[in-house]
Amino acid sequence: MINEMNLEVEELIEKNASDFQISKVFKKYIQEYVNSIDTSIDTNGGKDFFVQHTKVTDKFLISLYKYILRKNFGSYQPMSTSIPISIIALGSYGREQLCIYSDIDLLLLYEDVKGYNIKDIIQEFITLAWDCGLKLGSRVHELNDVAESVKEDITIKTAIIESRLIYGSKYLWFGYENVLSRIRKTDQLQFILEKKQEHMDRLLKYPLKMEPNIKDGYGGMREANMVFWIANIVFGVTRLRHLMDKEFTEEEYKKYRISLEYIFQVRNHLHNIAKKKLDTVNFDILPELSTKLGFKHTPRKTKETQAMNKIFESLHNIHFFTNILTKKFTRALEFKNQNYDLVRENRFKKNLFIYEGKIYTSYFNKPKTLTAFLKELISLPISVERFDQSYVYYASKTILPQKQTKEHKLLLRRLLFKESLYPIIKLLYNARIFESIFPITKKIINQPQFDGYHELPVDVHSIKTLKHLSDIKDEFVKELYDSFDKTEQSIVKIATFFHDVGKGRITDHHIAGEKLFRNMANGLSFKAEHTQVIAKLIRYHNMMSKVATSEDIYSEKVIRNFSGLVQNKKFLDMLFVLTYGDISAVGKNIYKSSTSTLLKELYHQTLYAFENTTLLTESSRRIAKINSIKKLKQYNDLPPILKKKITYIASNQIFLQLKAADILDLVLKAKEVETYTYKILNDKALTIRIIRKIPLNLGYLLGKLEFLDISVMNIFKLFDDKKCFEIQFTEKVEDGDLLHIEEIINASFDMSKRLNLKQPVILKNEVEVNCNHTSYLASMRINAINQKGLLAYITKIFDDFGVEIESAKLSLNKKRVRDLFLIEKNGNFSVNSEKIVEMICSND
Repeated sequence: MINEMNLEVEELIEKNASDFQISKVFKKYIQEYVNSIDTSIDTNGGKDFFVQHTKVTDKFLISLYKYILRKNFGSYQPMSTSIPISIIALGSYGREQLCIYSDIDLLLLYEDVKGYNIKDIIQEFITLAWDCGLKLGSRVHELNDVAESVKEDITIKTAIIESRLIYGSKYLWFGYENVLSRIRKTDQLQFILEKKQEHMDRLLKYPLKMEPNIKDGYGGMREANMVFWIANIVFGVTRLRHLMDKEFTEEEYKKYRISLEYIFQVRNHLHNIAKKKLDTVNFDILPELSTKLGFKHTPRKTKETQAMNKIFESLHNIHFFTNILTKKFTRALEFKNQNYDLVRENRFKKNLFIYEGKIYTSYFNKPKTLTAFLKELISLPISVERFDQSYVYYASKTILPQKQTKEHKLLLRRLLFKESLYPIIKLLYNARIFESIFPITKKIINQPQFDGYHELPVDVHSIKTLKHLSDIKDEFVKELYDSFDKTEQSIVKIATFFHDVGKGRITDHHIAGEKLFRNMANGLSFKAEHTQVIAKLIRYHNMMSKVATSEDIYSEKVIRNFSGLVQNKKFLDMLFVLTYGDISAVGKNIYKSSTSTLLKELYHQTLYAFENTTLLTESSRRIAKINSIKKLKQYNDLPPILKKKITYIASNQIFLQLKAADILDLVLKAKEVETYTYKILNDKALTIRIIRKIPLNLGYLLGKLEFLDISVMNIFKLFDDKKCFEIQFTEKVEDGDLLHIEEIINASFDMSKRLNLKQPVILKNEVEVNCNHTSYLASMRINAINQKGLLAYITKIFDDFGVEIESAKLSLNKKRVRDLFLIEKNGNFSVNSEKIVEMICSND
């Protein structure tokens, strides 16, 4: 291909063709090459493809450069090494890891010799390359400026330490190599500290997720680059493998290289499938990617699951290897003389040192048997919250038996009941011995979760739940947890840690998890009463969340069923704490104000059921709440007519959901309303409260607010044709948006306003109607794909039929909505329910 291109260019030169005509030929052949990549990636997808692609790119660039020289020098062109220009590859291009749509990083090195128009030649070359469709990331430096430019930005130093000569003056290249040698030895510690900080910032930005970034994220190619940069600076090696048998073993390096090779393959396929630069393994591309990687569906695992299993495994292997070595390579440079005193002062036992809650050891500390290692972990003080990479490496070398003995199992039970469980579990996981020590976790290791809800694979999610229990942010949950004794706290932590252990199996993971834990607990000689509580917590670990977010928690039936399941306050407290840890570990800001409010309300409703088993009916609870209102001091000051109006409030839900003082406060505010009033709260989450006497165009209001996700909407019918609307959203908004929201609210009292609402896609089997939800309310449930404007569309249909919504609970999970509408029995819903469902549902 290159030869054909050069011949065609030669013919055009002889015809005095323009640069534009020449660039079209280059562009055509470059595009033909890119289009032909599909086949070569399928057969040669990893490092070999990188090298092959790098060499082809070299040839294109050399051909472009030769054309520019031919154009400028004509028949008097000197030898290329005599022209003071060197084309040097940098970064991933320099280390021969160029991906299909990656930028081509070049350094155009020159010396400004008077006899040549050097700068013009360089500019023409860059312009032609861009015209041909090559994405250059070019730097232009004179040889004498290189050392100074490195001081300006760490990224420049990082790029040039991976330099590779493509073409041009070898004299200039030799001079550049001498400069590089001096640069590597200058400010080594500063470079290392800056690179480590940059690396930490990158991991915070791109942590391990269900859709991992395989270039910049956890275990990605940047981590592999990082360990090479450090090795290059510290040891001066040009290949990491040159340190084999000195700093790491052949077996360790082989495992790392196999994993890195697989990530190379994944990245090449990502670029090729997307036809652009793409470094995130997203769910949309995963089906085709898994096929390209050679996976097929099996009875137990989809091809997507198999692909993600291997991706996660590879990322973990790369992260383990690079993290250990980065710390090992830099320890001597970072260690200060005064630290020797600290080491002596903080010696815990032979070869173990604890400083500021972190435990250190030597990289050459001899590994222990599993028995001795477990005893060592159990003996560690509670103050140990972190483990240095040296200890992680030492732990990874633990001599594991083929079969666990009775002593091992007794030690494991003691370990699980240790107060500082989270850091120990994280250590075992980071040391890659987690599965060997807890065999029941085998199926959840690197197990993806394609539900659109969880952001992490199962194993990482499980460990994160423990982290959230070690630092509880919710004050109410913290009070519950602190009320437990040490054994009860351990029971909750163990249940929280193993709550998803049943995932990855054919049977329901709640049932499988309970069974797996019971078997393990029996083997570890757990007390029967501890096993019973933990197994039950695992079985029903997401029941509280499910009921709170998708059920009518003021329904007698719902509360009776839930209270019958949990049976006592202690178990309810434990389940709440587990639920907090589970939801918090799903992802950032998933456990939010709206979720917390619903869980707490379910908690209190359940406690009420424990204490008042005969007072669960709506009518009895209404009467009890009215009696509570009558005991309030403010109530006595009300005029008789207003007292009577309180008892005639049409909405039952107001008496079930609000406290007596809040109901009375609402009544007093409603008393003064002649048209409408509203209040906007924007603390932890946005809440809009409207009291109106004149009609409210609810469909318009919700339609204009569709850019916000609603969690709960309550509509309380009061007295004198007045209603209270309370709409709670999932998060707070920017203060600058509040004025816009006020404008929308005020405009919503214009009943002539209409929105062209798009009909959502809802199938008939996704709608469930119950005209006898309670004696006062009917219900409608919708379980459909999440779509903007869904609530506004349904509300508009209800308005058209004169249907009164009492409350709406909206739950988003697994990219689907689970909406529950409670509807007043005013005669309009039941008789028209079939027509309403017909209008709500699409014909698809």
